[in-house]
Amino acid sequence: MDHSGAETASIAYKAFTFDDKKNTQESLSVSIPEVLDPQYGMYVWPCAVVLAQYLWTHREELRGRTVLELGAGVSLPGVVAARCGAQVILSDSADSPLCLENCRRSCEANGLPDVQVLGLTWGDVSPDLVLLPELDFILGSDVFYEPRDFEDVLVTVAFLLRKNPRAQFWTTYQERSSDWSIQPLLHRWSLSCVDVQLHSFDAEKSELAGSTLPGRHTVHMMIITLNTEDVGL
Repeated sequence: MDHSGAETASIAYKAFTFDDKKNTQESLSVSIPEVLDPQYGMYVWPCAVVLAQYLWTHREELRGRTVLELGAGVSLPGVVAARCGAQVILSDSADSPLCLENCRRSCEANGLPDVQVLGLTWGDVSPDLVLLPELDFILGSDVFYEPRDFEDVLVTVAFLLRKNPRAQFWTTYQERSSDWSIQPLLHRWSLSCVDVQLHSFDAEKSELAGSTLPGRHTVHMMIITLNTEDVGL
């Protein structure tokens, strides 16, 4: 998509191109608006590119499925999922109207008028959260950023997985401290996780999707599911 002249003093569009090593004819290019703003959620971070790479690699699983992205920010993973044929709902904090606006801007930039954007606050079982449709996948990149938010994130994820016991939470996080762990919280909320090795989806690189991200960062990926036996399902 041509965005010549689309840059303003506050918005710059960044292009990402995902290729298929096995099928050189198949690729996906998306354009993501970054807002020059002190809010963390207004930039593309390394975790978002790694998660988007995973979505691209597993695009056949996404076609026709319903996907919710939590803490979407600039929405790179959600946009990739939508471009791969998923029905996507983007969410960010109800208290962050600028982030929600940028989610809509990302959809517009990539020709995705049908993507729904919602304000959802982690840890808050709001009417919008309760009324979400049946979900197949939940996405979250770098949602485990501040330790004080970890349990609120998992409360929301646990609520959604109880409503959708077969759904999976695909999440990437950047290791910022070896002392931080979500394992006790996973146990408390009857959740389990499996680590996904980055090399298994061609993401163990210093540069991905034609960008300089993730750079020199330690990014990990997990798939979190509900322990159905623990909750009697």
